[in-house]
Amino acid sequence: MRALTAAPGQPGNVRLREVPDPEPLPHEALVRVSAISLNRGETRRLADMGDGDITGWDLAGVVASAAGNGAGPAAGERVVGLTGRGAWAELAAVDAQSLAVLTPEVSDAQAASLPVAGLTALKALDIIGQVLARDVLVTGASGGVGRFAVQLARLAGARVSALSASPARAAGLAELGAQEVLHELRDSGPGFAGIVEGVGGATLGLALQRIAPGGTVVSFASSDTSAVEFPTRAFFGRAPGARLYWLYLFDELAHERSTSRDLGRLVELVGAGLLDCSIGFEGSWREASEAIAALLDRRVAGKAVLHVD
Repeated sequence: MRALTAAPGQPGNVRLREVPDPEPLPHEALVRVSAISLNRGETRRLADMGDGDITGWDLAGVVASAAGNGAGPAAGERVVGLTGRGAWAELAAVDAQSLAVLTPEVSDAQAASLPVAGLTALKALDIIGQVLARDVLVTGASGGVGRFAVQLARLAGARVSALSASPARAAGLAELGAQEVLHELRDSGPGFAGIVEGVGGATLGLALQRIAPGGTVVSFASSDTSAVEFPTRAFFGRAPGARLYWLYLFDELAHERSTSRDLGRLVELVGAGLLDCSIGFEGSWREASEAIAALLDRRVAGKAVLHVD
C-alpha cells in the first residue's frame, strides 16, 4: 500500500511511498482510508521521526475487514476514526472502539476533520460543564479546535467570546456563533465561567486572571512555549473554587472509553447541519507538503483535509 511517511529533510518532512500493509490485532478493524486531516502535533514531529515512519491520527474511510473480536462496525460501513498512529495510509488498523459509523449526510472530508479537533473541543466543554447562559472564552479561536469549540459552546447556550490574534484568520467566527471577537486579551474585565485555552504562554497567564469564581480553564495546547506567568492571588484570591485542567485528548478518551460515542455525537451534529467543519484547506494527499507548510505557517483557518487518491 501507499502511505505518507516521515522523510526528514524533504519538503514538509514527508514523502508518499510504498510500505507493507498493516496487520490488525484482534480488537482492530482494517479501514480503507479515503480522507485524513492534519494536526499541528503530527506535523511538528515529522522532522524528528525516523525515515519511513507513519503517523496520522484522523481518518475517514470504509471498513475493509471488521475486528476479529466482533466489536465495532461491520465490513463495508463508512466510518470516522481516531488512532495513535498510521492514519496517513491507504489502509489503517484502528481500534474498533475508536470508530463511529457515518451517516450519508456527512462527507469524507467533514468526517476526517472531526477526531482530534472536534473531540478536543467537545471534551473541553464536557470538563467545563454547564454553560447555558454563561460566559465562555475560546482562545486560539481561528484554529480547528477553536472553531469547533465556539460552535459547541454556542449550541450549549453559552455567551461566547472568541480570541484570535489575526483579524484575517478570525473571519467567520461571528457566523459560527461568537458574540464577541477579540484580538487581544486583557488581564482585567468580566470573568468567564469557562475558558477553552489552546495558546499557552502569556495568553494562558491572562486567561487565569479572567476566570470567574468556580470556573474552569481547560488548557489543551501551547503554541506559545514561553513561561506562563500570573499573580497567584489573581487566580485563587479573586476566583475561589476556580481550577486549571490540563487536557491530553488520548489519555482522556482512554480513561473514559468514550471515543466511539463522542465521535457519534459530532457526526450527528454535522449531519443535522448544526456543526460546520470549517475546512480551510482541502486537496489531494499528493499536496501534503504544501498543506503542512500552510498549516505550520498559520495560513489555514480551521482544518486541513487531504483526500487519499
